[in-house]
Amino acid sequence: MSDLYVRKVVSHIEEVRSVAGQSDGDGPLRKVAVCAVVTNPHAGQGYVSDLSEIVDASAKIGSELGGMAVDLLGAEPQSYGKAGLVGSSGEQEHINAALTSVFGDAFRESIGGGRAWITSVTKPSGTDAVIDVPLAFKDDVWVRSHYDAITVQIADAPHPDELVIIAAVSDRGRINARVGGMSRAEAIERGRI
Repeated sequence: MSDLYVRKVVSHIEEVRSVAGQSDGDGPLRKVAVCAVVTNPHAGQGYVSDLSEIVDASAKIGSELGGMAVDLLGAEPQSYGKAGLVGSSGEQEHINAALTSVFGDAFRESIGGGRAWITSVTKPSGTDAVIDVPLAFKDDVWVRSHYDAITVQIADAPHPDELVIIAAVSDRGRINARVGGMSRAEAIERGRI
């Protein structure tokens, strides 16, 4: 197994204290995204059938990004998500290879677990692209209060031969969430956590 060469790591921290002039009394919502800008080993090669080099190397990236995200969050994560960008000399399947269950399992373990699938989005892009990383409750996707996102932009990435691999976490659901669905408390009560 080879490693993916990491050019740099960029972190985004967002703290929301109120929405529409209201706070629900549960404290701020803190969201963190940690992004690894890595060299794409298949850039410029055209169609490559075996992407296992990226898949296999993604476990190490998932562990590292997850650990960094928890440290920056400063609390136990309640939600998570993943996303990625691929530069113009690669194809979207390259960044999808970096975010399979190999990455997801390592990411999940590094943040202390989670039972729900990890929300995800990828896209091809040039430098300075913007991507919204979806977030959902880490133990049960049906907890609607935790459907959210964090917006990420990296000024100089991805270069044409790079991937941007993103892991994101948050410490609670949306402030003033009120559209129904199962609550976190109900998920706990039903043994879904």
